[in-house]
Amino acid sequence: MSTPGESAREPVDVAALLSRLPLFQELTAAQNALVAAGARVRRVGKGELLFRKGDEAHGFFVVIQGQIKLSLSTPQGQEKVLEVVGPRQSFGEAVMFMNRPYPVFAEALIDTVLLHVAKAAVFDLLEKDTGFARAMLAGLSRRLHSLIDDVEAYSVRSGTQRVIGYLLQQCPDGAADAGDVTLTLPISKQVLASRLNLTPETLSRVLHELIEGGLIAVQGKQITIHRLRQLREFDW
Repeated sequence: MSTPGESAREPVDVAALLSRLPLFQELTAAQNALVAAGARVRRVGKGELLFRKGDEAHGFFVVIQGQIKLSLSTPQGQEKVLEVVGPRQSFGEAVMFMNRPYPVFAEALIDTVLLHVAKAAVFDLLEKDTGFARAMLAGLSRRLHSLIDDVEAYSVRSGTQRVIGYLLQQCPDGAADAGDVTLTLPISKQVLASRLNLTPETLSRVLHELIEGGLIAVQGKQITIHRLRQLREFDW
């Protein structure tokens, strides 16, 4: 397993970083300092593993910069991408609370900087600060709802609906129905296909059908949506 330690590059002000993360914004300076004392910065290069399935969890992670792919291998030896975690998002909390090994492996999609928050610091805060406990529960609840949405999508939604739903999620808030909307896929099409529980061939077919229908244009990872209203109607 690749277990890169802290980098010898420029130092990171962990306490200042924590204060900017939603999970820790309501902590007092003293509480923030306690968490910072039990946290450390980790850097992983593109393609490196942060942990493997079966490794013991000693805390949870927050992405500062970059992207982490959480995946598992199917019995057929294929990779199934469960989630792609980006900046200001956390992962590993549930496994930490359950005191069980990681059920997935975590790989950096690009060069990534993370903050690892130690279990002891988290448990100490949970006992002393109800606001932090509520924030932690809210984060776990969001993760649960996301998993439920995934199960629903895989069970009742077509491949085309899954792709359209993902594209709509990437659109900026308040995007107008009229006019083009251009977005850049944050992950490769291969990873996207796995995340949507599609084969790469099916994803390519769906994108081609949307292009042929005049709904979108695709150039590499850049996608321009021409008919946002139609996509929204199709999504339902």
